[in-house]
Amino acid sequence: MTVSEPVETAPETATFAHVSRGYYPTIVALFTAVLLISNICATKGVAFFAGSELSIGPLQILPIITDGGFFLFPLAYVLGDVLSEVYGFKATRRAIYLGFGALILAAGCFWLLLALPSADFYEHQAALESVVGVYPRLLLAGLSGYLVGQLLNSLVMVAIKERTKEKHLWARLIGSTVVGEFADTLIFCSIAAGAIGITTGGDFVNYLIVGVVWKILVEVLVMPITYRVIAYIKKREPTYVLAA
Repeated sequence: MTVSEPVETAPETATFAHVSRGYYPTIVALFTAVLLISNICATKGVAFFAGSELSIGPLQILPIITDGGFFLFPLAYVLGDVLSEVYGFKATRRAIYLGFGALILAAGCFWLLLALPSADFYEHQAALESVVGVYPRLLLAGLSGYLVGQLLNSLVMVAIKERTKEKHLWARLIGSTVVGEFADTLIFCSIAAGAIGITTGGDFVNYLIVGVVWKILVEVLVMPITYRVIAYIKKREPTYVLAA
């Protein structure tokens, strides 16, 4: 006697795979968008107080030299802190690699865009090349700094949490940011400076110091918001277990 296999019947309505209801996919999407946008914004060199000159020894204080990504990029580290605090290093590393892949995809698209033959009516090829033409070098700077900085940021964040558990969140946020942002900014500035017109040692030191200090300052200023976001997500993630 043979046993017949059950017959699968087609569903009456269309079926779809389930998407996680957690906050992780949303944070990763925002994290990746911030990386892409800030790396494009970084193609513009920015100088505040351009008409002023102030130096202390070899260090040039004014004008303040930075790049166009300064107002957005620190958010990537805030989001990285949220991911590390709530989801741990492995999940954060996955997000970092996804962002890395997105940046490489963007570089390929820009390269292809510049290589495509221009239509007769398109008169902005030179302007386009002046912006995205330096993007490969900035991409190398962004990828190198981002990968090292974000991984260090997450490692330090998780390492401190292993010792402090749920206490002293401020120490984790600031400590990880100082280490990650310094490594990120040093690598990025070293590679990208020439691409945005920074050629002198004084301007480079200015660019480096302003970048590090600004990013740490942003972390401190938005810390009350970061606290609230982390607490909100912890309470609503069903798999999160408070450390003793």
